[in-house]
Amino acid sequence: MLGLTACDEATMAAMNAGPGGVLEAPDPARYGASTDQGFRIKPVPTEEVPPEFLRQEVVYRSAEPAGTVIIDPQAKHLYLVTAPGRALRYGIAVGREGFGWSGVATVTGRTTWPRWTPPPEMIARRPELERYRTGQAGGPTNPLGARALYLKTNGVDYGYRIHGTPEWESIGKDASSGCFRMLNQDVIDLYTRVADGAKVVVLNADGTTPDALYLPGQTVDLAPAPVVPAPVAASPAPTPAG
Repeated sequence: MLGLTACDEATMAAMNAGPGGVLEAPDPARYGASTDQGFRIKPVPTEEVPPEFLRQEVVYRSAEPAGTVIIDPQAKHLYLVTAPGRALRYGIAVGREGFGWSGVATVTGRTTWPRWTPPPEMIARRPELERYRTGQAGGPTNPLGARALYLKTNGVDYGYRIHGTPEWESIGKDASSGCFRMLNQDVIDLYTRVADGAKVVVLNADGTTPDALYLPGQTVDLAPAPVVPAPVAASPAPTPAG
């Protein structure tokens, strides 16, 4: 009998674990205090966070290739597909009712300790944010946390982000204005694994894959894939006369 390759072993492990099975349990040691680029990241009291919202490798079957990010807003999970039948699962917080969306986007940029600028409509709702009209510098109290991944659909920035948060207690809840929050320790990990240009799929409320970008009160058709013309067969060379 031929030996199994690493890929075969990974696939068999995923099959044996069953749908949704955990392949690697969460490690609380990942969530201790640390220093990143001169900023102190506070520890997360993991005993107060439901285990399903801590980073772990799980069985996850998807037609999407490795490197794709899939977000399930209802379950409050973000998956990074790593191999057939496998993914890293992270806990997230998602937009409150009225701010949610679903669709397909592309990671068009990633930033460490990003600057946060509240949109005018947010300042109108919360006048105390007026002092940040020109932006709040990155740091431990910044709402975007330690990292931010910026998303666009059809080349348009609709203002949605995957980012960190110092508010660990918000993970697993509807708590943000449309963006996807992660524990700072987790968003730093995701940042190292996801490349610019990566595909991001935000599932519909029923768990199905979206066929358009659905924003509050707006639907945006996804740009069709470019049509590549079929190669034209060369005409046979004429037979020389004579």
